[in-house]
Amino acid sequence: MVNFKLMIRLPKHFLILATLLSMLIPAMATAEEKAASTEEAPAEAPGVTDYISMDPAFVTNVGKPGNKVTYLKAAVTLRASSEQTRPAVEAHMPSLRNALVMLFGEQTDADAITTMDGQKALREEAKARINKILEEQHTGVSIDGVLFTEFVVQK
Repeated sequence: MVNFKLMIRLPKHFLILATLLSMLIPAMATAEEKAASTEEAPAEAPGVTDYISMDPAFVTNVGKPGNKVTYLKAAVTLRASSEQTRPAVEAHMPSLRNALVMLFGEQTDADAITTMDGQKALREEAKARINKILEEQHTGVSIDGVLFTEFVVQK
């Protein structure tokens, strides 16, 4: 025998249950997406690029002693990918500038530094010296690159 009262009640309960589930499933999915995006956010956060100008430009004589005086003028900008780098660089700017003055003054082959390879080697050495100073000062930061925004050799 078929109990008609049960058949009439069953669909009502079924509809209520289906309605509640349809409201909960999207809410659960949204919560899972938020949790997943929160976990992934630090890994996918867009990088910060900060350009730190070392003003004024460097002017020094280069070349071998005793030869005709040759001057180098180099405007230098540092590239960093951390917001904490700028305060550290600014705090140690005198030491960083000194390191670059010494580096530029050590150049004895004025012809070599006018080539692309010579300038690249000079940028890499400048980066290494700056990062060494930042490490020695326990800043916990480093620079990503050295850019010459102006580079003139006058013979």
